[in-house]
Amino acid sequence: MPHDSAAPTSDPQGPIGFLNGLDALFLYLESPETPMHIGSMHLFEVPEAERADFAARVRAHVAARLDRAEAFTRMLAPMPLSLANPAWVAASEIDLDHHVRRLRLPAPGTLFQLHDAVASLHARLLDRRRPLWEMVVIEGLASGEVGFYAKVHHAGLDGQAGVALAQAVYDLVPRAAHEPAPSGRLRMTGEPPGMFRLAAAGARHNTGQLLALGARLPAIARSLASVVMPSAGSGKGIGRLLGGTELLAPRTVLNGTLSRSRAFASASIPLERVRALAERHDASINDAVLAVCGGALRAWLQAHGGLPSAPLLAAVPVSLRERGDTQPNTQAIMARMTLATDLAVPLERLLRIRDASVRIKGALRGVKSALPADFPSIGLPWLGSAFWTVWSRARLADRVPPLANVVVSNVPGPQVPLYLCGARMLGYWPVSIPTHGVGLNITVQSYAGSLDFGLIACRRMVPDIEALAAGILAAFDSLETASLPEPQPARAPRAPRRRKAT
Repeated sequence: MPHDSAAPTSDPQGPIGFLNGLDALFLYLESPETPMHIGSMHLFEVPEAERADFAARVRAHVAARLDRAEAFTRMLAPMPLSLANPAWVAASEIDLDHHVRRLRLPAPGTLFQLHDAVASLHARLLDRRRPLWEMVVIEGLASGEVGFYAKVHHAGLDGQAGVALAQAVYDLVPRAAHEPAPSGRLRMTGEPPGMFRLAAAGARHNTGQLLALGARLPAIARSLASVVMPSAGSGKGIGRLLGGTELLAPRTVLNGTLSRSRAFASASIPLERVRALAERHDASINDAVLAVCGGALRAWLQAHGGLPSAPLLAAVPVSLRERGDTQPNTQAIMARMTLATDLAVPLERLLRIRDASVRIKGALRGVKSALPADFPSIGLPWLGSAFWTVWSRARLADRVPPLANVVVSNVPGPQVPLYLCGARMLGYWPVSIPTHGVGLNITVQSYAGSLDFGLIACRRMVPDIEALAAGILAAFDSLETASLPEPQPARAPRAPRRRKAT
């Protein structure tokens, strides 16, 4: 099992939860050009009479539920001399005015303006001196709806843990809001640990990591050998795990060094239509999502004069979580999947993706249980940060061939409506992470009968991201139409045969 990043040590003075290796990487790979938080955009149906004080009611609502989610009340404590990964410790205070804010769009208040506001908010780094989360109530939409944006650092949780965090904030029924809480700073019971206590706990944690890794090495070696070494009838070894025989992805305008600006767009498709499409071809909903993304990217790259002859490869997160595990940490690995963008026929694209998905799932089945989410962190804070600094400043992503062209993630979400301060949530669009070398991230979340697509990209690479979002809808329509049974022509009624008179 992956290490529990939030599990406290046995220190009698209070809990210290060390970040696991995967969580810590999101800290070391963070820079002003590559923020490492994940978020979501929502629309809420708020009665006109309640819109003026909705932000204040949300702040009071969150203040009343801080104890329901550990991510709200913990903060980072760096190790002395960076000898180990940072630790999670209880925050001594929460500044509600900082964590829950209010923003008003200028007239006319369009959806495109909301997208731009979300992109701007998502481009800003979280303050590591505070708990790593923020929420923004966005007013001024001409539709009368109220926008809402929330983000949490990926060092604290992944997509599935984010769904669990949302359960602490949102209700299944429209509940009345709590009484307004005083604005400003809330005093908490936690106190940051001293330097010597952190150093001692870090030494114990590093020792435990080394011992645990040593015990797991035989199982890890056997699992990796089963993937790397080909066997009879099992495909071409590591190619099964990498999504085909291609070791590198073709270079596109999406693959290079990122700027600090972001572009965001959203799209939604009825979940039942996607499920019906997948079932007609013995495919999964995730296969259908990948086929739709492949079709949209094929059309978008053709319009920009840069469709490569080789198929695009998507980096697809694969969860390592056991059923029911809601620990606030990251438990996922990346697999690569073909998007079959070299095929012009939508249905052929879906079938190729379906077959490749079956091979990769077979390869991962024996590997997931052995892959560690935690590993020894001695020297990692120095090496990780130094490597990413060199990678960014030397713009190596512009020179090194990419391993993947785009990140595509599909997160199962709640299938019932959610509420915030009595207001019904109308949409749940994820906002995730592009990074150097992979400048576009498409994350999909199912919610209340809808499949909601959130597209976030470097604005310099994808200046017209709204067109790409529209391409998602067009690609689905083309795939759905192509997979429907051909209508049979209606037969003309035959004239009745006349009987001869006797």
